[in-house]
Amino acid sequence: MDPLVIGILGLAGIFVLIALHVPIGVALAIAGLISFAVLQSLEVGITLFGSEPARLMANPDIGVIPLFLLMGGFSSAAGLSADIYRLAYALFGHYRGGLAIATIGGSAGFGAVCGSSVATVATMTRVALPEMLERHYSPKLATGCIAAGGTLGMLIPPSIIMVLYGFLTEQFVIALFIAAIVPGLITVLFYCIAIALYVRIRPEAGPAATRLSWKERWIIARQVWGVLLLAFLVLGGLYGGVFTVSEAAAVGAGTAFLFTVFRRKLTWNTVWEVLLDTAANTGMIYLLLMGASIFTFSMTLSGLPEATIGWITSLGWPPLLVIFGLLLMYLVLGSVFETVSAMIITLPFVFPLILELGYDPIWWGIINVMVIEIGLITPPIGINVFVIHGMAREASLTTIFAGIMPFFVADIARLIILVIFPVLVLWLPRFLGIMG
Repeated sequence: MDPLVIGILGLAGIFVLIALHVPIGVALAIAGLISFAVLQSLEVGITLFGSEPARLMANPDIGVIPLFLLMGGFSSAAGLSADIYRLAYALFGHYRGGLAIATIGGSAGFGAVCGSSVATVATMTRVALPEMLERHYSPKLATGCIAAGGTLGMLIPPSIIMVLYGFLTEQFVIALFIAAIVPGLITVLFYCIAIALYVRIRPEAGPAATRLSWKERWIIARQVWGVLLLAFLVLGGLYGGVFTVSEAAAVGAGTAFLFTVFRRKLTWNTVWEVLLDTAANTGMIYLLLMGASIFTFSMTLSGLPEATIGWITSLGWPPLLVIFGLLLMYLVLGSVFETVSAMIITLPFVFPLILELGYDPIWWGIINVMVIEIGLITPPIGINVFVIHGMAREASLTTIFAGIMPFFVADIARLIILVIFPVLVLWLPRFLGIMG
């Protein structure tokens, strides 16, 4: 049988297994094993189940994932996220829509010490949603800004998905982190503009809160020193060359744990919940990577990625049109599949195509993360939406999806801008000499 046909059948097999509710990591491994066995031999294919897990377990580049997850878990337990939100509220709460803007700012701040979108949206649902509803905010605006703000946990460094992208494509993770800074700031700006326009059209959706005095603001500002210290240690040490990524993650996890101790928030139940959540998410990610690695072996052997590149280039489309086609594909996949899985499944085909078209892999990494984060709020899946609905049953899925529409429009607008002007992504790492 033609190797290309086997590759296509292997790819189709993944979607069949996923439709049968087989975990995606397992589906990747099974499809990869069967394809490899047909293309070469079953014995060699089985050896991948020993060599690939061993290689992944020994790789320090992805060993940072459980450490960043621990940092996020202990940061949330210590109440650092509430500190960030209270400071943003003190600065912007007295404006119309100010609490929604504060939620976006708080999400960005917590994303900088967490790295997980789900953790960010869950934290902001606990902290910000009751505050906004109590002050008569529209449920659509309140839930929409939390769902959208939660995506910043994926974009604002340190980001777990950027670590995954860097590992899978052999790119420098620190270069990805630095390249994400400007797009992250643009995202926050566009979200704030979306809120300002929304409350201008519907003033009752986001009434202004009481203005705090400068004395009260200063008191709150002094209480957030813990967040600033944690961000300085992790990001300052990382970008300043003091720590490697692994060391920065370890320092962040240890510091967050100490804050939990000193704030008297540490209990056996807290430790158990943080460790259990970290272990569950780490296991899921490692399983995905192991399955993806085995699947990539079989796809490379079949020659399907090269054939795909040859077919697309033979169409004669301008590179920019191909990029927008890929983004549309990711939006569709993100509306059906869990978004990290969508990236891992498609990278063997998409990444070589990006290089063939002459685009920078660091730039594509940021664009890829951005379009994946949009999938977090895209129906019918939109995992951020389901997290909010699960934690606040009074907020219907219809209400939340309606609330994210202004932010979805803002997402599409800044995605188009950053695709057309790659310099906005690449100038900072080039300025700092991180990349050529």
